[in-house]
Amino acid sequence: MSNTSLVTAFILTGLPLVPVLDAPLFGIFLVVYVLTVLGNLLILLVIKVDSHLHTPMYYFLTNLSFIDMWFSTVTVPKMLMTLVSPSGRAISFHSCGTQLYFFHFLASTECFLYTVMSYDRYLAISYPLRYTSMMSGSTCALLATGTWLSGSLHSAVQTTLTFHLPYCGPNQIQHYFCDAPPILKLACADTLAIEIVIFLTVGIVGLSCFLLIVLSYVSIVGSILRIRTSEGKRRAFQTCASHCIVVLCFFGPGLFIYLRPGSRKAVDEFVAVFYTVLTPLLNPVVYTLRNKEVKKALLKLKDKVALSQRE
Repeated sequence: MSNTSLVTAFILTGLPLVPVLDAPLFGIFLVVYVLTVLGNLLILLVIKVDSHLHTPMYYFLTNLSFIDMWFSTVTVPKMLMTLVSPSGRAISFHSCGTQLYFFHFLASTECFLYTVMSYDRYLAISYPLRYTSMMSGSTCALLATGTWLSGSLHSAVQTTLTFHLPYCGPNQIQHYFCDAPPILKLACADTLAIEIVIFLTVGIVGLSCFLLIVLSYVSIVGSILRIRTSEGKRRAFQTCASHCIVVLCFFGPGLFIYLRPGSRKAVDEFVAVFYTVLTPLLNPVVYTLRNKEVKKALLKLKDKVALSQRE
């Protein structure tokens, strides 16, 4: 981070709403956050205790649940503080940099993970007989490690580019968390080159992952259409439907905010609420309500808990 910055703290302006809405929104977002954490913890627990779910698909799902739990934690608690207290809007210079790093670290890792998950579904449906050998435990671990390392590197670039600039005032960030576009508007230097580099890096990562996912699913659809039985087709489509839902909900808002010309502050903040607050909750909801294996594992876990309480 820059040593020439005079700003020691930033002020988050929060959501552009009338104050009377602060209390009800605090309650709503708090409930959503608690459900997000508990829901993703439940998925982690169910997959760990049920040996039938120890497969590549659920291995990647545990990574996704872990990411979503912390992705929400990076932004939502601070947003809640901005809703209940004016002093809660302040964030130190280094805390802001830390929040920016972990936000992009987890978002980038999730982006890469969705790509890996689509590749996993492609192999499972297109090469069912060779799938187990192609997606061995070591291969899964290597792919997962690659997503985390790539996300960390991508975020380090974003954070370094943003905070090596001098900041000498004003210090009000037009957002409810520290993100690169609103922070760069406060820099006491020309930011055009930095903005172009960030736009290109986000664009290359986001669009490349999205196109690879689309390519995987085009191939998957082709493989499904070659399945002879209607039951086989239905099961294959159902397997991929949950993944498609969460992918669209993740990439849609992100591409809207970062890869379009111009900036409409209020629109950006409300769209950001969708993928920082609501999308992490979709993972446990979609993967439990639409997945028979997870629902069956939940019932088994419930029975085990009930049995242990009787004893």
